[in-house]
Amino acid sequence: MHAMLRTLALQLTAGRVTKAELVWLAFVAVQAMDGVMSYVGVNTFGSWIEANPLVAWYASAFGPAVAFAVVKLFAIACGTVLYLMSRHRTVAALTLFYLAFAVVPWAHVLHSYTNI
Repeated sequence: MHAMLRTLALQLTAGRVTKAELVWLAFVAVQAMDGVMSYVGVNTFGSWIEANPLVAWYASAFGPAVAFAVVKLFAIACGTVLYLMSRHRTVAALTLFYLAFAVVPWAHVLHSYTNI
C-alpha cells in the first residue's frame, strides 16, 4: 500500500496533469460532494433518507459524520487502487455513475426541501 501511495504522489507532482489524473481527481471530487450532501441530508431528514441501507445503519449507529467519512474514504481508496491499476475507464464510469445517481439526486432534494 505504501508503494502505491508513493507512486500516486510521484505521478501527481510531475507537473503536467494527464487525462487519467483528471478522471481520478473528478472521482475524488464527486465522492467528496456525495459525502457532504449525504451528511447534510441525513442531518436534515434522518438516516431513513440514505438510499444505501448499510450506510444508513452506520449513520444511525456511529453518527453521520463518522459513517460518511469512513465510507467515502473507503470509496476513494478503492478508486485510487483502480487508478493505480490503470483502470481509468472504470474510474470514469464510476464517477459518472455517482454524479448521476448520488450527487444530482441529493442536489435536487437539498435544493427542493431545504434552505440550502
